Amino acid sequence: MFADRAKIFVRSGKGGDGHVSFRRELYVPNGGPDGGDGGDGGNVVFVVDQGLNTLTDFRNIRKYKAEDGEEGRKRNCHGANGKDVVLKVPPGTVIRDFETGKVILDMADRTEPVVLFKGGRGGKGNQHYVTSVMQAPKYAQPGQPAIEKYLQLELKMIADVGLVGFPSAGKSTLLSVTTNARPKIAEYHFTTLSPNLGVVDLPDAPGFVMADIPGIIEGASEGVGLGFDFLRHIERTRVLVHVVDAAGVEGRDPVEDVRQINEELEKYNAELASRPMILACNKLDLLDAEEREITMHFLKDAYEDRMVKILPISAATKEGVKELLYTISDLLMELPKEKIIFEQEIDPDSFRETDQLSFTVEKSKEEENVYLVEGPKIERMLGYTNLEDEKGFLFFQRFMKENGILQQLEDLGIQDGETVRVYGHEFDYYHE
Repeated sequence: MFADRAKIFVRSGKGGDGHVSFRRELYVPNGGPDGGDGGDGGNVVFVVDQGLNTLTDFRNIRKYKAEDGEEGRKRNCHGANGKDVVLKVPPGTVIRDFETGKVILDMADRTEPVVLFKGGRGGKGNQHYVTSVMQAPKYAQPGQPAIEKYLQLELKMIADVGLVGFPSAGKSTLLSVTTNARPKIAEYHFTTLSPNLGVVDLPDAPGFVMADIPGIIEGASEGVGLGFDFLRHIERTRVLVHVVDAAGVEGRDPVEDVRQINEELEKYNAELASRPMILACNKLDLLDAEEREITMHFLKDAYEDRMVKILPISAATKEGVKELLYTISDLLMELPKEKIIFEQEIDPDSFRETDQLSFTVEKSKEEENVYLVEGPKIERMLGYTNLEDEKGFLFFQRFMKENGILQQLEDLGIQDGETVRVYGHEFDYYHE
């Protein structure tokens, strides 16, 4: 089954913790700190593989995790960095945040691997915390946490031209006689169950890529039939070719068919309906000269002001097909050549907990003269700091100052002798 959507879980690697250790050598009873730094966690990397055209692999494997960085070691040994996890996707894949549906990355124009989520930085070993008053620090920095996210992968094919129309209008036949594509063709609806791509080569004009989209039916924009599943594949196309069964083989009204398809396009994406469109009036080989003239008259009368051109063709006999292809090529030459890229709506770095936003400083609403300092950064710091130790308390004071916490307390109007509460620890504040 053609797979153009997949929900997956990805996790970058956690940074390895810094190490706490001291030199232990003969005749050096009180060696200095020699704890090494932790290794960086592995990254989550996406790369375009031109050999892929579906997301089937992601239906079978749904969890992708990079390696964690190793903890630092004694003797100043650095922990090993975690290995990246690399995900190969087909061209045109859009990566969204599953929870919000917002675009994180469009791989349509990416030729090089892209690091979507960086692994956590490794923590610093205790050797980095030596000061003139603290010669033997018994704490090290923990590694930065991993980023974990559920992602929605969505394939939007990259084609210059999209063939749209009702089932059995002749789109697959047109693709097969104009390109190297060999779509399945039969005399029943929904022969085409997945989009097909083909390359049109012209001897004396620029070629282009054309996509045959499964037949759209009324209600497709609301999820009826197959149209809703595959309308996304025409979102990158620069030109739409509406193939209509002008002969009305099944008793359909071609004028009404065009109206319904345009309505479905507009409901799905109003911008799609405004793209340059050519109306290819197919199966005219089944009509006599008078019937052709009447049918073309009604179609032109109804849609000539909305179409770039309305052309009679027969995909079965190739009548008018050459003119259609050159008309498409000329139109593409007039249009901007930039690929249609879906703009990033959310920065992947925003999923990383930033140090600047990882604590809060506020005045207690329940108790007078009490100020509260909380947050993940504070909690992690307390996990490797011994506040009962004089040197540990000095480190804590420096941490509060260097991270701007003391300044925030002063901005809130704290006075000497008032209480600062930090996760169960209470301190009296006195200005330096």
